[in-house]
Amino acid sequence: MATTRTPLLADETSSLPSSPSSESLSSLARKTQSQQRDLTRYVAFSSAILSCLCAGSITAYSLYGHLFQERLRYTQLQVNYVIIGAELALYLPVSLFGYLCDRLGPAPLSFASAVLFAIGYLLAAFTYRSGAKDIYGYTHERGWPLSVMVVAFVIIGMATTLMYLSAVTTCAKNFGRGKHKGLAMASPIAAFGLSGLWQSQLGSQILYERRPSGKKGDVDVFKFFLFLAFTLLAVGLLGTVLLKIVDEEELIDEAVDELERSGLLEDSAFFRRNGGQNRYGSFEDGPDEEAAEARRVEEAKAREEEEARKKTWLLNEETRRFLKDHTMWWLAAGFFFVSGPGEAFITNLGTIIGTLYPPVADPSVIPTTAATHVSIVAITSTVARILFGTLTDLLAPASVGHHYQSASNSLSSLPPRGKFTISRVTFLLGSALLLSLGQVLLAAGVIQNHAERFWIVSTLIGSGYGALFSLTPLIISVIWGVENFGTNWGIVAMVPALGATVWGVVYSNVYQWAADKASYNRDVEDDVLCYGKQCYSTTFWAMAVSVWIGCGLWVFAWKGRDGWNKRGIAV
Repeated sequence: MATTRTPLLADETSSLPSSPSSESLSSLARKTQSQQRDLTRYVAFSSAILSCLCAGSITAYSLYGHLFQERLRYTQLQVNYVIIGAELALYLPVSLFGYLCDRLGPAPLSFASAVLFAIGYLLAAFTYRSGAKDIYGYTHERGWPLSVMVVAFVIIGMATTLMYLSAVTTCAKNFGRGKHKGLAMASPIAAFGLSGLWQSQLGSQILYERRPSGKKGDVDVFKFFLFLAFTLLAVGLLGTVLLKIVDEEELIDEAVDELERSGLLEDSAFFRRNGGQNRYGSFEDGPDEEAAEARRVEEAKAREEEEARKKTWLLNEETRRFLKDHTMWWLAAGFFFVSGPGEAFITNLGTIIGTLYPPVADPSVIPTTAATHVSIVAITSTVARILFGTLTDLLAPASVGHHYQSASNSLSSLPPRGKFTISRVTFLLGSALLLSLGQVLLAAGVIQNHAERFWIVSTLIGSGYGALFSLTPLIISVIWGVENFGTNWGIVAMVPALGATVWGVVYSNVYQWAADKASYNRDVEDDVLCYGKQCYSTTFWAMAVSVWIGCGLWVFAWKGRDGWNKRGIAV
């Protein structure tokens, strides 16, 4: 049985009769205040979309990754060192950044992302310029070391996470209680995927080099990096002003009330400390109006301090309970096994295409380009995010309460009999199987010497990958709530760093082994490029198996002993 909780601050205001005119004015004031809150909410949503529409610049890495090989003469492993550094910086600090976003708000994170993006891309631009071999074969005498490029992309990775989290957390908290929360959360995440599309197209169609023949060549990496540095600086500064969370106090109060109803606050030291009436200093000295004003100021200050303390207590309590929930660990483990292969494919897209044909003097005769498939992945992942987000709003069971409900409350949130529903976990499993199908087709050699078919692989992997990063945070918000969303999603979102690192290293080593073997057979030294099915087939068979293991872990978290289904949680 839940304990009776004394209000944190006693309401000592007296109830006075009000005239019809004062009631009308009060109603008008409430209406105006509600409209202002809605305006703030939708302006913040628009800013979040813009931030995500620019923040995913790292997804365009395949547009120029192969030029690091050709112009800077990096090996495939060194090319992956750069992107692995970015991915580690993108994913490993995400729980810390989410923690800060929940407690400080999104604006400071957006400002930090603006500064870091500018520093990172400017450093990368001048590092590339210092040692790149141009299309005429000229190489600068001295190039900056590989470590400088890695540092630049580590900074870019951190900036990406800061801008992404500030935007997505804003949308999750502003719209997480509405009936369209799936679409509201999918929209900024979809925009994040679209950033790779428009940036890669702008780079390949506008910021490009000209070949000696006068034809359009590869992206001009130096100009492209400068463009990204200044664009992302401006977007981050705009988000600093516009990204705001509306009615966060109500979110906290509702979560506390729910915890109290579930009987989980009986032993709370926080609420024991607030069991009595709050007392304020006396103001007998001085005029009555002066004393009343001093009392109001004192009460307002005490109320503000108490609300801040309550928020801190609740977020810390929810973090503790989230980490103690074993189903969270199964969800995170599955996310590791599924997300890593998807990340490795996207970051190595350019070099995979390069393995489909033997080297040719004129690359334009190959019937596809990395820019094309960066765009295909961006489009399909965006469509999948919007589609799956909308379908879950329409077909997934409605979750009345959330996170720490008692069994009876949880069961009451289940859909009524006869209503057709599809679990969000079913959609999640479907997205993973799409991902693995693309990997199987590539591993089987169906695309080798047929680059015109590569769009099938890009579409399947792009769709599965996009839906994965839309559905996983949505499921977290449904099961564990939105008050602590930045921290909770940040903890789970760390695992792709390890997955991307593992599969990036596996791909690079298999690629380099095949390249070394071919160089030995041709009696050629230090060939860093690889051609043929043997460059990638083993890696992608292993990736497909990894995805299937991840699906099994999700099914266990959903249907297994003490899983979400057994608890009566409507996922």
